[in-house]
Amino acid sequence: MSGGPLFDLALAVIPVVLAITLHEAAHGYAALALGDTTAREAGRLSLNPIKHIDRVGTILLPGVLLISQLLLPPHRIFFMFGWAKPVPVSAWKFRDPRRIMAVVAIAGPVMNFFLAWLAALVMPLTPVSGSAAAILAHFLTYFMLANIVLGLFNLLPIPPLDGGRIAVGVLPLSLARVWARLERAGIVLVLLVVFILPRLIGFDPVGQALDTVLPWTFRTIFWLAGQPVDGLDAATI
Repeated sequence: MSGGPLFDLALAVIPVVLAITLHEAAHGYAALALGDTTAREAGRLSLNPIKHIDRVGTILLPGVLLISQLLLPPHRIFFMFGWAKPVPVSAWKFRDPRRIMAVVAIAGPVMNFFLAWLAALVMPLTPVSGSAAAILAHFLTYFMLANIVLGLFNLLPIPPLDGGRIAVGVLPLSLARVWARLERAGIVLVLLVVFILPRLIGFDPVGQALDTVLPWTFRTIFWLAGQPVDGLDAATI
């Protein structure tokens, strides 16, 4: 179902904004529950998406990617990337900073998978009739996709992604110190390893892994929601 390009864009963007907002809020609430009030004091314990916007990662970069792909042939969106403003966490306030930071880090992906599960609970797996029902089905599909991709991507063990911080928390101390230093390279390291190098060498292990894990994750979440997995097809996933 399509209500025009702007309608379709909104239907895809809103789930992404919700997924990112609740992902970041989960970090803040997890840190608060474990003894760190930094996010609350900074006003970042909020479900307001504006609080989590990064001017470059949330607006400028995705906007440039979106406009350039729509203007250039074949005028389709093949690739989007961006990030939100990280929720501030003061690890030194924790009893065991290295390991508790890993717990705070994993809260974001866990929230995304939980949201995908909630969507799966009400997802109609059979064709629906009526414009409102069709819009809801499309929204829930995009919502599940946004949350699952965001959750899986953030579990990659590359600092400063959540998976990198989880790795720092579980690796032996000597290796954890080396891995933690990689975070200084920040998002540049992620862009290099995940997006630039695969295109230079013609091999994309991260993309292939996500292509393999994504359908399995969809089916697992539907199964956990008590949905008939046999009813899933390629269009649903």
